[in-house]
Amino acid sequence: MDEQQEQTWQEFRELVTMRPSELAKWLETEESLSAGQHKDGGESTGHSSGRRILGILRTRKDDLTDADHQHMRKVVGYLRRHLAQRPDGDVRDTRWRHSLMNWGHDPLAGNGDS
Repeated sequence: MDEQQEQTWQEFRELVTMRPSELAKWLETEESLSAGQHKDGGESTGHSSGRRILGILRTRKDDLTDADHQHMRKVVGYLRRHLAQRPDGDVRDTRWRHSLMNWGHDPLAGNGDS
């Protein structure tokens, strides 16, 4: 793994806060399926990404492909942008939170709110 891939891996692991079992369970919920942008009425971009993230989380670090690293960079960028757009008030049942969770990040994890 080169230096850029290592940095991407570290950032990905910091921002993807959900364990594989949590993400897998979340992706099966109605809230997960309805969050995000749906192309032509199909699966949302975030839900599809969540399935890909789940595969990455279940892969040994040394077995990740260039395509995996490219997707991790996409995830890091998405999460950074959307975390900066946190709405005011309680975000527990918001589309904002649900969208982030599809991308493997629960903004309420670890702070006693979830």
